Formats: sequence, C-alpha cells, structure tokens
Amino acid sequence: MFKMGVEFEVTDKTGKRIHLSKERWKHILANHPYMFDQLDNIQITLKRPLTIRFDEFDENLRYYFKYFKERKSENYLLVAVKYLNNKCFVITSFYTDKIKGLK
Repeated sequence: MFKMGVEFEVTDKTGKRIHLSKERWKHILANHPYMFDQLDNIQITLKRPLTIRFDEFDENLRYYFKYFKERKSENYLLVAVKYLNNKCFVITSFYTDKIKGLK
C-alpha cells in the first residue's frame, strides 16, 4: 500500500524499508533528466546492490551501487539513502563511472 506522496517503497538487502517520495523523484528528474525511465533500476539497486558504502562525513547516509553493463558509460547506478529516526528514504540517484564512499 503506497502512502500519499510516495513514489515507491521497497525492502532493501538488509531488511530496511526504504521509500522514494514524489518530491525527491522530482528533484532527481530536475537534476538528472535521463533518469525518467529508471525507477525499476533504482528499486533493483536497493534490493540487490553490488555494494553499499558509507559516507565519510554523514554516518546516516548510505550509497547503494549496482553495475548496469548495457550502459555505454557511467555504468554504476548510485542510489543515496538517508537513515533518519528509523526511517530510510532516497535522497538522490544518478549514474556514475565509479563507486565512492567508504566500505
């Protein structure tokens, strides 16, 4: 059941419930318009990431990465997730050419 203002909600690899709000989806599309058809890949990345990395400055931020070989460049989909007060939500997502963050 979707809450109002939520684009999707999934359970990640670690069992945490993560949602993408409609507001954050608009933010992603405003900054990365090529992401318009990538909702499924964002969900796949959260469910079955290649790796999850920590942010070196914010202990409540995680970077989920998945490799998509069919892309010509920038093959890694990054999904940034904020863990805050027992809630987990996507703050941004885009393709990049390398994995960042701390293990």
